Amino acid sequence: MAIVALVSAKGSPGVTSSALACALTWHRRLVLAECDPAGGSIMAGYLRGTLDGPRGIGELAVGELRDGNLEQAFWSQLVDLDAPKRERLLLPGVVDPAQAGSVTPLWQRFADFFTDLERGQPPYDVLVDCGRLNVAGPPWPILRAATVVLLVTRANLPDLSVTRSTVRAIERDLVEHRVPPGTLRLLLVGDGHGTGEISKALRVPVIARLPHDPRTAEVLTLGGTVRGNRPLMRAAGALEAPVRALLDQRLARLAWPAGEEVPGAV
Repeated sequence: MAIVALVSAKGSPGVTSSALACALTWHRRLVLAECDPAGGSIMAGYLRGTLDGPRGIGELAVGELRDGNLEQAFWSQLVDLDAPKRERLLLPGVVDPAQAGSVTPLWQRFADFFTDLERGQPPYDVLVDCGRLNVAGPPWPILRAATVVLLVTRANLPDLSVTRSTVRAIERDLVEHRVPPGTLRLLLVGDGHGTGEISKALRVPVIARLPHDPRTAEVLTLGGTVRGNRPLMRAAGALEAPVRALLDQRLARLAWPAGEEVPGAV
């Protein structure tokens, strides 16, 4: 499936907990990459700092700038979230602000590498937590390389007001870089305005809605036992189907003869 990127506008509607919930319920081999320039939180939160030694995208960036060894070093920097199966792997984000300066120049390099993981043996999907866009050095190359970009937002008016401008910024950038249409979708979190109302107002389809489930969100943020029957985990598990359907639709659009309309395309 290549790359599925999750990103938010101003504020913090739960991009990391949403991405982690999806990763823990994904059915294909997956790498969850924390590419938030503001820093990663899964190692210290969900994993409760139980792993010794530095690990993650910051270490990869330093090594790549020094030795150009990303392909060789990548797998040693991952954490197995479902050990020892190596089917759900985590690439932790930066923990030292100084590392962000090393990562930012390499977003395109990481985007290209993530894209290649689908063609590896075995192949891996890549779910990318891109954090908020209103930070220094956001990972735009990863959004451009993504098969699907999920803009995570709460369904209340203040959040949607900010999300509107973020939608337009993403759309302008994708058009400017000639990304095929149909990449961007909204992922709603919690209660609030209706799905159809939001989609019409922002002129972007809503792919799914994750329920307000503070108990599970706390476990995903601070650690503990994740229960698969909780509302958030069930909804996250169901998200893979529409994402895969969107991917199939985009592949069909790219393969369709130029100038002809793809049946069912949105």
